[in-house]
Amino acid sequence: MNAPLHRELPATVLDSAAALARVNDQWDRDIVRQLTDYIAIPAKSPGFDPDWARHGYIETVLRNAAAWVEEQKVAGLKLEVVRLPGRTPVIFFEVEGTKPGATQTVLMYGHLDKQPEFNGWRSDLGPWTPKYEDGKLYGRGGADDGYAVYASIAAVQALKAQGTPHARIVGLIETCEESGSYDLLPYVDALRPRLGDVGLVICLDSGAGNYDQLWLTTSLRGMASGTLKVEVLTEGVHSGDASGLVPSSFRIMRQVLDRLEDSATGRLLPASFHCEMPAERLEQAKATAAILGDEIYKRFPWAHYDCGGSIQTALPTTTDPVQALVNRTWTPTLSVTGAEGFPALQDAGNVLRPYTAFKLSLRLPPLVDAAASVQELKALLEDNAPYQARVTFEPSSAATGWNAPAIDPWFGQALEAASLAHFGAPVGYIGQGGTIPLMNMLSQGFPTAQMMVCGVLGPRSNAHGPNEFLHVPYAKRLTAAVAEVVARLP
Repeated sequence: MNAPLHRELPATVLDSAAALARVNDQWDRDIVRQLTDYIAIPAKSPGFDPDWARHGYIETVLRNAAAWVEEQKVAGLKLEVVRLPGRTPVIFFEVEGTKPGATQTVLMYGHLDKQPEFNGWRSDLGPWTPKYEDGKLYGRGGADDGYAVYASIAAVQALKAQGTPHARIVGLIETCEESGSYDLLPYVDALRPRLGDVGLVICLDSGAGNYDQLWLTTSLRGMASGTLKVEVLTEGVHSGDASGLVPSSFRIMRQVLDRLEDSATGRLLPASFHCEMPAERLEQAKATAAILGDEIYKRFPWAHYDCGGSIQTALPTTTDPVQALVNRTWTPTLSVTGAEGFPALQDAGNVLRPYTAFKLSLRLPPLVDAAASVQELKALLEDNAPYQARVTFEPSSAATGWNAPAIDPWFGQALEAASLAHFGAPVGYIGQGGTIPLMNMLSQGFPTAQMMVCGVLGPRSNAHGPNEFLHVPYAKRLTAAVAEVVARLP
């Protein structure tokens, strides 16, 4: 069932109003400016910028963030940039604990690498041209999730400002998350002796159902991605001469994808790509649906057009709020995120193309093993190709999803207190359709740790797409809420 609302909250351990006031001032005075500079740097993840080391953008945002953290002169904080040969670097910081008898560690996580540009940005906006407007900081990466390291340190400073005792805190900020975090596990292994006994993980890379309360992420889907390519010719030929005899690579692509997906419904056909949704998660989805209602699907920028004087709008797969939440959090789904082999429309002549290639992104339910899914996907797509065409699937990344552990009483109480103190509303529980590979790694490595997975990606924030923004008022309150929860770690 949904975590209960804790009406009898523990005694106040932090002056919430003072903490929020301090956080607000720091964001307005400093952090927004830091993130404005960060957005302007095209620090694309290595999966999208193979020459990342030569370009130096990742190095720049990493050094800028590290320098800012050190400039804060947080008592008891030590920071280093850790580098392993051939891998993207990470920031690792430690803050000495001040709470008597506390033996566990708080681990704060974020990342500084970004998704690529994408198109469709508003004429006065762009991925690397930050703009602050009506409390929203537009540009790529601010919300996903360059703000995390700055918010984490600001939360620690809020504790220090009041002399509030706290457990030992460590931070791990990576630069490979948007590529599937393939560089992260070696760092976790190398740093494991220094991580300590992690009792609370704070990950600020997730989403929010609205901007009115604190949202705890309860699950994340996994992902398997790769490039599917269909080749029938060595070069393009005149379509008038060859069509009808030479099979279209696009038609073969459609046939191959029909093995994977029912195109009428979007349902993935292999049974192994599905899993049963736990009863607790379904009950939480019902509670969240009651809070958000039709905003669950109305928040997306649906295409609309004039049809004989009436406005028609594209429709979602379902308008039932509960089913909508289930579909985007526990249902496997295929997306085609890129294509190759097609000329631009203005350059498209009467030529039968030699090949078609699609970038596939397969979101998997939280409990489905991604590595096994990749192997099954490859066999399913490649075997017995129509017309003996050359069909290949080259996997690019895979990450198993995550289902949150049971909530300890202290953690449920701390979340509720933080949400009530800084938002005036109870905490909400929501699954997310995205993937954060670290969470599954940490759950396996620290099975008893509580997971505060949350973030600022609320309605219309549009991470990875055009007009991405960071909702600054929400980020301020989330920062203060983090301080509140850390202060309550037993």
